[in-house]
Amino acid sequence: MSIEEKMDQAKGVVKEGVGKLTGDKKMEKEGAAEKATAKVKEVAEDVKDAIEGTIDGVKNIVNKDKE
Repeated sequence: MSIEEKMDQAKGVVKEGVGKLTGDKKMEKEGAAEKATAKVKEVAEDVKDAIEGTIDGVKNIVNKDKE
């Protein structure tokens, strides 16, 4: 999880909130979309890290079995 994704989520939340307060539906929708996109990127990064961790674990098991 990177700071960039968290910042993008926060910007989306603010933009969505300002859109709601001002009645600007376009800004509200853009903010919601930005927030969702940042969340998807964050989840994808977490999945990537988990897969890499699993691969490293398997490599360690295989290498230990070779000893």
